[in-house]
Amino acid sequence: MGVTGHRSIPGSVLPGVRAEMRRHLSGGALEAFTCLAAGADQLFADIALDGGVPVTAVIPGMDYEAHLDDDAARAGYRRILRACANRVDLPREPTHEEAYFAAGRWIVDHCDRLIAVWDGRPARGLGGTGDVVAYARRTGVPVTVLWEPDVRRAP
Repeated sequence: MGVTGHRSIPGSVLPGVRAEMRRHLSGGALEAFTCLAAGADQLFADIALDGGVPVTAVIPGMDYEAHLDDDAARAGYRRILRACANRVDLPREPTHEEAYFAAGRWIVDHCDRLIAVWDGRPARGLGGTGDVVAYARRTGVPVTVLWEPDVRRAP
């Protein structure tokens, strides 16, 4: 099972997202695929690890850690990365946006379903959540969207 999602999750959405992630990550032989970005990716990885689900870190082909949002995101990334069962380092891409999109496509190509913490709006840049969801839908990978209707993320 893979994840894509926003870095910023509004407080009104967060409890439902957590509960649904726990539900989807419980039971059965699972493996969780994530890029370990701040927000949805790190939340998904933490819930998977708490439930005993092995996590595979999919690292975009760029100087990824340096481009994480802030010190807290980098610390979360390092902490979770140490606990991952597997790590996939993708080939370097010409731009950061292409690296993000390549990582999202890799996750979709290697999972049987995708969890999307997504407000339903278009991606704000190449490789954003909307692009990964669209790719999953084009390739026939089932997508479960976790979000509250009419809630928008911060600009």
